[in-house]
Amino acid sequence: MTVEVKVEETLVAEVGVVPQEEPMKPVIENEKVVEGDDKVKEVAESESKPRAVEKSSSYKEESNFLSDLKEFERKALSELKLKLEEAILGNNIFKKEEPMKNEGKDKKVAEEEEKKEEKKEEKEEKKEEKAEEVDEKKTEEGDEVPVAEEKEAAAQEGEEEKKPEEGCEEVDKDISLWGVPLFPGKGFEGTDVVLLKFLRAREFKVNESFEMLKKTLQWRKESKIDSIVDEDICADLSSAAYLNGVDREGHPVCYNIFGVFDNEELYQKTFGNEEKRGQFLRWRLQLMEKSIQKLDLRPGGASSLLQINDLKNSPGPVKKELRIATKQAVGLLQDNYPELVAKNIFINVPFWYYALNALLSPFLTQRTKSKFVVARPAKVTETLLKYIPAQEIPSQYGGFKRENDTEFSSEDCAVSELILRAGSTGTIQIDAAEADNTLVWDLAVLGWEVNYKEEFVPTDEGSYTIIVQKRKKIGSNNEGPIRNTFRSNEPGKVVLTIENTSSKKKRVLYRYKAKKCSTF
Repeated sequence: MTVEVKVEETLVAEVGVVPQEEPMKPVIENEKVVEGDDKVKEVAESESKPRAVEKSSSYKEESNFLSDLKEFERKALSELKLKLEEAILGNNIFKKEEPMKNEGKDKKVAEEEEKKEEKKEEKEEKKEEKAEEVDEKKTEEGDEVPVAEEKEAAAQEGEEEKKPEEGCEEVDKDISLWGVPLFPGKGFEGTDVVLLKFLRAREFKVNESFEMLKKTLQWRKESKIDSIVDEDICADLSSAAYLNGVDREGHPVCYNIFGVFDNEELYQKTFGNEEKRGQFLRWRLQLMEKSIQKLDLRPGGASSLLQINDLKNSPGPVKKELRIATKQAVGLLQDNYPELVAKNIFINVPFWYYALNALLSPFLTQRTKSKFVVARPAKVTETLLKYIPAQEIPSQYGGFKRENDTEFSSEDCAVSELILRAGSTGTIQIDAAEADNTLVWDLAVLGWEVNYKEEFVPTDEGSYTIIVQKRKKIGSNNEGPIRNTFRSNEPGKVVLTIENTSSKKKRVLYRYKAKKCSTF
């Protein structure tokens, strides 16, 4: 398969397809640029294939390998592990339960305490009865009760009193967080990764990191977070936030769609009162826990998420209930899930966001701000491509990923890229060497503003050209890629023509697939 590009008036990419049983992956072997009549030069490989996407240099995820840590970081990690081990062995991780006061006790607790008091009174009565019996025996027989009997009775009472205390002294070495054992003595490789997250959140201040970890474990215990994934919460919010695909580094991608709350009925159902807002918070924590289950909390693994926050049609800060719930959610996530988000990308950003960000910025650390990326509507696809491959970006954001896609998977077809200069025309030619082929293709232009058409040109000069898609103008407001199919009854090629009518350079992304009709 070859691609040839003319840069005077027309850019042409010719792609030959040989039908096979297995789906073919487009591989561009070489590319040439023709200037004038006979001047030919090879185009750099990076221009013919999808380019290596530039990554943001403002924030780089740190390594979790011990060998990559700085000396003071290794020292802090060792100190934190020592403090953690001592606390676990000393049963000092969780707060000691304080004895409850009479006031405010619920009925069940009161009943239990009444039973304890009754048992205590019964025990005292039996003691007194025994003592009276002993006295009577002493009076009647003039002998002492055998010492062995007294010792045995005392031992039994002592054992009964000690049983609860012995249970409290047991050491729990199985304390874990996010499925990772925390006791350093177990030697689990993920322990360091988890502890480093708390250290980095507190700038490697050991005492502060340790307190943060203890508070997180206490909060999880009190809020029953370890079982939250099994709860049935807020089924109506499945479209408000969800996981979808991975980024270029393998991080799971979580999409938060604030526009769904523009629906007044759903808004009131979610934030109408304090109880509903509490359910919303628990639902958001459940999603975070489900996201963590997809992470690889080992050195070298993808141990954090990529967050995409879509603000299109968002009610914004004017909605008091949403503002309060969002603030509470951010607080809980920030305090109990440190360093679990690699990037926070805000897309379709409205004007009010900039004003809100200016107010909040002084209260955010540089580390937190360095994880923020902001994209206005016209730059959504371009921004996402810096972090996510086109085949993993949902079609509504200009990528090639479709729900329940039966034509393509993210593995079977690579995405190629073509650059169109201002005022130029490019054509992508997909050859079908044999008859009875079905071709499928996806095509997207960043920013669009192009004229586009599709046609099938038979190899036999005596046959007619077939118009697959007549020429049409596509404006800048177009969302999502173009997908089409064509079944060829004779050898030929499908030609996709793109005319760049704008004054700016355009990036064209495309992929295709070909199969014999009998197996399609």
